[in-house]
Amino acid sequence: MESRRPVTAQSATPPVRHDAPHAHRMKLAAFDVGTNTVLMLAVEFDRDGAPRVLADRSRITRLGRGVDRNGALDPESAARTLDAIVEFAGEASALGVERIVGVATAALRDARDGNEFIAEVRKRADVPLDIISGDAEAELSYLAVRRGLEIGAQARLLIADIGGGSTELIAAQAGRDLAKRSLQIGSVRLTERFVRSDPPQEPELEAIVRTVDEALERLGWQFTPDRLIGIAGTVTAICAVALGLESYEHAVVHGRELSRDQVRATLRRFISMPLNDRKTLPGLHEGRADVIIAGTIILDRVMEYFKANGVTVSDQGVRWGLVWRELEGSATAC
Repeated sequence: MESRRPVTAQSATPPVRHDAPHAHRMKLAAFDVGTNTVLMLAVEFDRDGAPRVLADRSRITRLGRGVDRNGALDPESAARTLDAIVEFAGEASALGVERIVGVATAALRDARDGNEFIAEVRKRADVPLDIISGDAEAELSYLAVRRGLEIGAQARLLIADIGGGSTELIAAQAGRDLAKRSLQIGSVRLTERFVRSDPPQEPELEAIVRTVDEALERLGWQFTPDRLIGIAGTVTAICAVALGLESYEHAVVHGRELSRDQVRATLRRFISMPLNDRKTLPGLHEGRADVIIAGTIILDRVMEYFKANGVTVSDQGVRWGLVWRELEGSATAC
């Protein structure tokens, strides 16, 4: 559910404080401004350092619309995204949040007017957004998975963060540094590049598959994971549709294992439907319906390339990585 709280331009956040979370019950908000979605997570740190969720908001605003083609932000999409950030910042302020951290990913990395948008966000919402590299995004995704799923350090993990503009892959194994790579394949980017029909025709689907496969081949990783973890909205949406959820349920989706057969069956279902039918599918937000086919193909081809028979779903992505990073940084500073 989204916040419907009315927000004014005066809904600025309180001054930043640098107290350690365990010194008192500090409240923190983390913003993740992506190619397709704006997310805001507000938490309160208990005295033992555990975060308690105060608000977890998501809105599909399609900030990256046209960026792959034009190299600049679409004005309507930028305005819609800014409005969402202002609204979410107002809710964070009303919750008594003392510190805000925020990052922006592929759309603003690629847009030549990204810094102008960042300045407008600071002016209108008093939210500091850092445009982070693909590597930095991958590190936050890894931190979110490691803390959010409590996975042992010995497991050979592959984490796939499928976004609208890019896909981050992280390979983790004991005794080795993390291998991280950001690929220029995302659900919005590939849909805009190749899809002209409704539903997509075979040549369009083949072009998406070929582009994803070529990106994975160029990656050149010789790595067979014990476990594949999928994070971000594409993977959680696939899971919700595969399970037939009428409404999204964190407790059902987070940590759920989907088989390769389930992913492929869901992909076939998406491909068989025109857009208006996909928009009515239980578990699929209508704002994601036009790009879900490309996103599902990315997941399917990653599973093929790395010989993964299943994927564990995490709905705790970059915004959670920011929360854990702040907690660990504060603890280190003490």
